[in-house]
Amino acid sequence: MGRSRGGLTTKVHMLADTLGRPVRLIVTAGQVGDCTQAEALLEGQSASAVLADKAYDSNTLREKIAAMKTETVIPSNRSRKIIIPQDTEAYRHRNSIERCFNRLKHFRRFATRYDRRRRHFEGFAHLAAITIWLR
Repeated sequence: MGRSRGGLTTKVHMLADTLGRPVRLIVTAGQVGDCTQAEALLEGQSASAVLADKAYDSNTLREKIAAMKTETVIPSNRSRKIIIPQDTEAYRHRNSIERCFNRLKHFRRFATRYDRRRRHFEGFAHLAAITIWLR
């Protein structure tokens, strides 16, 4: 899971597969926290592991992932009193979400966020994601 800022007022939250292809994306206001969208991104998904960055470190999300019978690979936030160990080797694969965002940014309309309305931007983001799947 990851996120990218598409302008100053929106943020794109995305779930990608192992090959770095977008599976699900949600566009929110820029100030919305990352963890608030994580459950919606994971809804109905199955995987052997969920990899995410420190912004997704929360007990609620870890419990949701454990309920899915999936391994959690999320580094602990600095503010956490007890550091939860993670699989460092598995965490190296998290760059697939970053590569996915970079592929989306090859679409100028996505990268520069020409669309003023969130609905239009989100529609184009889905269209760009479909194009990535078709390549």
